[in-house]
Amino acid sequence: MINSVKNRSVILVMVMLLSTLSGSTQPKNTNTQSIKRKWVDIAYASLSPAQKLDIYLPDEGDGPFPVIISIHGGAFMFGDKADGQLNPMLEGLKHGYAVVSINYRLSGEALFPATIHDVKAAIRWVKANTNTYKLNENKIAVWGGSAGGNLSALAGTSGEVKELEDLSLGNADKSSRVQAVVDWFGPTNFLLMDEQLVASGNGTPNHSEANSPESKLMGQKITEIPAKVQLANPENYISKDDPPFLIEHGTKDHLVPTQQSINFAAKLTSILGKEKVSLHLLEGAKHGGPQFETNENLEIVFRFLDSILK
Repeated sequence: MINSVKNRSVILVMVMLLSTLSGSTQPKNTNTQSIKRKWVDIAYASLSPAQKLDIYLPDEGDGPFPVIISIHGGAFMFGDKADGQLNPMLEGLKHGYAVVSINYRLSGEALFPATIHDVKAAIRWVKANTNTYKLNENKIAVWGGSAGGNLSALAGTSGEVKELEDLSLGNADKSSRVQAVVDWFGPTNFLLMDEQLVASGNGTPNHSEANSPESKLMGQKITEIPAKVQLANPENYISKDDPPFLIEHGTKDHLVPTQQSINFAAKLTSILGKEKVSLHLLEGAKHGGPQFETNENLEIVFRFLDSILK
C-alpha cells in the first residue's frame, strides 16, 4: 500500500497545476491560523493514514452547529483537505456552520469503492462525535468540487446503500445519510464524458483512455468494465427520500462536460421534484475558478444551505 501521507506531500504540487489549468488562483494551502476553534488530523478510521479530518467551528456559540462536510477534488488522484479548495467552505463559519474537511484514500492507494467508503465513514464518525465537537448530526451537508462533487453527489443519492458502505470502518450504528448536497462540476456518468466533450467542443476527450483519472479510479479502462463503472454513477441510486441538491457547473468546463450536470439535474428532478433540485450554470466559467467563489455565488450556496439546515 502506498504511504498516503508521503504521497500527498509530493502530489500537492499537482494540485497547483490543476488549479492553474482550471483558471483558479487558490493558494496551495488554506490559511486557518485565525480560526480559534479547530481540531486537525483526527482519524475517522484506522485502515489508512489518509482517513483523517479537520474540524473548524465558528468563533462564538455553543452549537450544536449545522455541518458542512468538505470533500476535496483532484481527479481522485490528488488534493488535500487543507488545500485551497477549502476556502469557499470555510466561509460557512461566518454563517454559523461548522466545517469538517476530510481526506480519503486516493486511487494510487485504493480503487473504487474505497473513496465513497471513506466519505461515508467520515459522515458516520461526525454523527458519532457530535457532543464532543458541538455538531448537529441531523443537519449535515456535503459539498465538493470535481471528484469531490462526484463523491458529494454519490453520498447524497446512495445513503445506506450496502454496496457502497463499509461498516467495518467504524460507527456502524450511525446512518450515512445527509440532509443537503452541493455538487460543484462533479462527473457522474464517466462513460459519456468523451462524447459530451466532443459535442460541446470543450476540452480533450480522453476520459476513456487507460490512464485517465476515471480508469485509474476503477482499476481498468472504463470502457472495458461498464457495469462496474456504473457503480460510481450517483444517477443510479436516486430515490424519493434523497436530500435537496444544488448543482453548479461552468458552461466552458474543459475537463468535466457541463452536460454531466445537466443530465444529472434532470434525472434528480424527475424523481425528487423541481423544488428539491437547483441547477446553476455559470456562463463562461471553466473547471472551477474565481466565478464560483464570488460573494454573489457563495450567497446562492448559503441561501440554499440555510433553507434546509436552519
